Amino acid sequence: MNLNSIPAFQDNYIWVLNDETGRCLIVDPGEAAPVLKAIEANNWQPEAILLTHHHNDHVGGVAELHRRFPNLIVYGPEETRNKGTTKIVADGDRINILEHEFHVFATPGHTSGHVCFYSAPWLFCGDTLFSGGCGRLFEGTAAQMYQSLQRINALPEDTLICCAHEYTLSNMKFALSVLPHDVFINEYYREVNELRVKNQMTLPTTLKKERKINLFLRTDDIDLINEIDKETKLLQSEQRFAWLRSKKDNF
Repeated sequence: MNLNSIPAFQDNYIWVLNDETGRCLIVDPGEAAPVLKAIEANNWQPEAILLTHHHNDHVGGVAELHRRFPNLIVYGPEETRNKGTTKIVADGDRINILEHEFHVFATPGHTSGHVCFYSAPWLFCGDTLFSGGCGRLFEGTAAQMYQSLQRINALPEDTLICCAHEYTLSNMKFALSVLPHDVFINEYYREVNELRVKNQMTLPTTLKKERKINLFLRTDDIDLINEIDKETKLLQSEQRFAWLRSKKDNF
């Protein structure tokens, strides 16, 4: 299977997995035009769409793609029922696409019904986890998002994090503002900055890397705890996560 990324809007990525015969699945097509262009250029035959949540920059292209390819199966959580989904999926479901089994698990926080799709090594996590960051809490709570990230963090370290936005540079600027002397964060910031200067993408990332540089996965890290202690004493990991998320919202 080959992993492909299609840029969309200003900073979205639409992910496509294809096999050697050209059959493919499409993840979170926020707009149809760039997907259709890639389908034609690569002679792909779309078989399925995966939707992680209901926001328009993730589902806006579904109707047109389904019109062009009427046999497409569109998998998505309950909150995407009126966004073109043909098969509702929920936490614990397993679906087979292109001879690969995908595990569905709930990751509320960004939206209340957000899900992720995992088939080793690929994790399609929408707007839950970003490289160096995590999604905003539009509908869910900090506690929900913290637990969602814990579920992702329990996956193997070689998991490829296929998130939906190129937010890495801004996330790493925030991380540096919190832990300016952290070796891993400084090294990754330089790497990301060099890529973005050349207009190159920073994704997918790996869970192994994120465990080192993503503060939202490091809420039990002693350096981070010491930094937070300068402002407030927070005894629970979820509280420290909420503190970080609030700081990032206002960064």
